[in-house]
Amino acid sequence: MTKAIVYLRMMRPANIVTSVADVLAGAAIAGVFSSELLRGHLQGIILLCLSTACLYGGGIVFNDVFDAELDKLERPERAIPSGSISLQQATIFGSILLLAGIVFAGIYSTTSALLATGVALFALLYNKTSKHHPFFGPLNMGVCRGLNLLLGVSILTEALPQWYFLAIVPVIYIFSITMISRGEVHGGNKGNLYIASLLYGLVTGFILCFSYRNNKLLLTVVILLPFLWMIFNPLLKAIKNPIGKNIGAAVKAGVISLILMDAAWAATFSTIYTALFIACLLPLSIWLAKIFAVT
Repeated sequence: MTKAIVYLRMMRPANIVTSVADVLAGAAIAGVFSSELLRGHLQGIILLCLSTACLYGGGIVFNDVFDAELDKLERPERAIPSGSISLQQATIFGSILLLAGIVFAGIYSTTSALLATGVALFALLYNKTSKHHPFFGPLNMGVCRGLNLLLGVSILTEALPQWYFLAIVPVIYIFSITMISRGEVHGGNKGNLYIASLLYGLVTGFILCFSYRNNKLLLTVVILLPFLWMIFNPLLKAIKNPIGKNIGAAVKAGVISLILMDAAWAATFSTIYTALFIACLLPLSIWLAKIFAVT
């Protein structure tokens, strides 16, 4: 296996597609996908998509860096414990990715750069410290996704004061997934899975409320139905039998299904074309998930 493939595997390409969907959803919330604004902000959208791809990839690489010793026992097939790349090489690679993410955002605006810096710092905090805490770990990871959504909203700086509170939705959703993932190696407890199902329902209700207010309820429901099927089908299997394999499937489905949740945001705040464009990222993420690990 070439070094390039090893580095690519460490970045979790399927997950990166979901982070791009977050930014596109944020841009849809800001309103730049209208015919009047899209042309003038297309370069900015590309820059912010590159930014989030680098930030997510860098965060994931540092996850493997800080877990190198643990992975020797639990996941020896990963790049660092298997000896495919050294700890130093992984650290340099992760640092370059995080820095590139901030730079891409900074090229667009100072506000975007600050949000990107926040994502990078919270990613490092999670990987270094908070991931070991049963509450602050999932919360920390959720904050990363919330800031990522706002990174997309920052395509129009003036939209941030109006819509910043929507970051609570990905915070809750990712909190749920991260909480579930704690049982991926050794199996989980049903209590966490039941709590996650309730939080999934809360997130869905939040989106439906906004879609109703914006007179987009029918379109949003059409997208939310497959979203709910994707997340609850494996989750119910995990509740029935909370072994590591089933937990892993529920986590994988939860991560990839973010694309449909982002498409639902686009349906609520933008047009059907924007929602379908984001939803089209789902097959790409699923295909990548068959080649590269998601968790």
